[in-house]
Parts: sequence; structure tokens; C-alpha cells
Amino acid sequence: MTVERDIAGIALPFAAGVALTAWTGNFICANPHLWSTLAIIIVLVSSACLLHPVHHTLSSLTIHAVIGICLASCGILCGIRAEVTSAGGPGTGNIIAHIHSMGEVAGAFIDSIGFRNPDTNAIIKALLTGDRADIPEQIIQSFRDSGASHILALSGLHLGIIYGILAKVLSYLGNTPSAVRIRSLVTILACGLYTLATGAGASIVRAFLFILLGESSRLHGRYRSTGTVLLSSLIIHLTIDPSAIREVGFQLSYAAMAGIAFIFPWLKGFWPQEPEEASGSKWLSGIMKQGSRPLRWIWTTAAMSISCQITTGPLAWFYFGTFPVHFLLTNLVAIPLTGLIIPTALTVLLLSASGICPEILLRACEMLVTALSQALEVISVM
Repeated sequence: MTVERDIAGIALPFAAGVALTAWTGNFICANPHLWSTLAIIIVLVSSACLLHPVHHTLSSLTIHAVIGICLASCGILCGIRAEVTSAGGPGTGNIIAHIHSMGEVAGAFIDSIGFRNPDTNAIIKALLTGDRADIPEQIIQSFRDSGASHILALSGLHLGIIYGILAKVLSYLGNTPSAVRIRSLVTILACGLYTLATGAGASIVRAFLFILLGESSRLHGRYRSTGTVLLSSLIIHLTIDPSAIREVGFQLSYAAMAGIAFIFPWLKGFWPQEPEEASGSKWLSGIMKQGSRPLRWIWTTAAMSISCQITTGPLAWFYFGTFPVHFLLTNLVAIPLTGLIIPTALTVLLLSASGICPEILLRACEMLVTALSQALEVISVM
């Protein structure tokens, strides 16, 4: 908790400075040199105060205020730089465009898969590449009305499923130090390539930063928690792309993860612990534990959904004027089905590219997509 508090003391003032520039951009950028000079002076003065021996005589509250002002000024500088200059480095445009074209090629290949219902191709293409252009409006509306729009928008859910698949496949390399390093490197490279190929939207970049920081911490044996990774990701993301703070996807993504990091553990703890072993009967204790697992999974999923809605609900209402009333039921249905559809669809793509995809796998994948679409259509009219 101390580590999270320290990182929060860095991340939140910096983010506030970036946000101030983002929402007053026209005013500040009308004279960027003046505001940049003022921010630099504030940074230098506050830094000098912190470095001078006199800071030992200051109160803790005063020191924290000076640090916050310094970091907010750094955020303002970063925001001004994003407003008046291009964040992209020279020579990278063609490479990124080429990687992005890989996503378009993948989308075209998905369209060529021989599903009986063309809506299946469209939904799978949205789930894997983020391209929703071919999905009929009524299906998009049912996803929206049921509160499952995030399923069609590439986010941490999608990259998290792919990350889990990679972790499972690469686990066969073993757990030796060299194997662990190789697994982490391959995972980071594969997830980074996928992030760029699918357009590097704010929510999926956030998810990639989570993977990057998590794998780096694990390799170096550093302390890591969801809150620590969240706040560190926020600093990195806004440093690289300060203008992202204006995007609704950025705000919803970080708000959802804030709910998972700081509210979900508390809600999850309401479910009682595993039942104690019954006296004289290991068999009875085993049955009790097995019987409680499905209910525990339901509560865990529900607690996560509630945590996300607490933090994203006000934003959704502010931007869209809606609130998904049936979000609990939607997530209990949509998340498990999405977790089955994505690996099944990836298997179909790999086998189809090899020319050996069995018909039964195509039909199974199509049945899963149809089940998701029809379930959300029913929920949307409740």
C-alpha cells in the first residue's frame, strides 16, 4: 500500500497537469512559450526548494504540496509539447503503417473464412482486429443496449485473453531462468505487435503497458500489484501520448482498471473463505469445496462487474447519457463466451491458413458467436 501511495503521489499530479493542458489547450497554446517558460520556472523553483537544506524544516504537508506542484508543472509541459509538436519520431511512420496493414490483411482473411452466416465473420473480425464496419446495425444496437459494447471494442479483455493463450503455450518451454526470460520477451513482442497491428487504441495500449510492466516486474522480482501497475502505466501512457487523455476510451479504460484495483478486492472479500475440512470426513469437505466453486466464480465475476460500473458508470452517463441496467447478467454471459470465442477463432484462423481446418471446428466457432449474439439480443429487450 505504501508503494501504491508513493506512485499515486507522482501519477495523479502529473495526470492533472496533462488534463489541465488538454482541456484548456486553446487558451494555453495561444501563447505556448509563455506557459512553457512559466512551467519550467515553477519546476526549477520547486526542485530547488526540495534540494535546499531548508526543506528539512518544512512540514510534511508543505513538502508534498511542493512535489505535487512540480509534477503538475511537468504534466503541463508534456501537454504543451503534445499540442504544438508531433509525438512521433522520425523514421517510424512507415514501420508502424506496415505493421498496421497486417491487421487489415488479417481482417480480409477473416472475411474469407467459410462461415455460413456472414455476421459471424463480422463479429470475429471485430473481436480480433477491432474493425466493426461490417457488423449489422441491429447487432451493434443489441450489444449497446445490453451493456456489452466493450466486447466489440478492443480492450484489456481481448489482449488479456491473448496473453493467457500465449502464457499457456509458452509454459511448455519450462521454468528455467533462461526459459522464463524467453517467454517474457516473446510475450511482450507478440502483444506489442498485436497492439500496433490493431491500431494502438488507448484501451489496448493501456493493456499492453500492463503486460509490459507486469512481465518486467516479474523478471526482476520486484513488488507488483494492480494499483502499482495501473499508476505506473498512467504515467508512461501520458508521457508518450498526452493527448490520449481526451479520448473516451482512455478514460473508461483507466477508470475500469481503477475499480478493479481498488474496489474489486474489497467486494471479492465479502465471499466467505473455503469451508474448513469437516471433522472426520475429507470426502464431505471435498464435496463442499467443489460445490462452492461455481458460486465463488459467479460472485467474483459479479464483483468485478460492479467494481467497473462504479468507476465507469458516471463517465458513460456523462458521455452517452445511458447506463447498462443489466450489466451483471450481460457480463456473466458475455465474458465467458468471449473467452471461448477468441481462442477458438484464432485456432480456426491458424488451421484455415494451413488448409486443414475441420468443418466441425468452423461450426463450433459459429455456434459460440451465434450464442453470444442471441443472448445479448435477448438481454437488450428485457
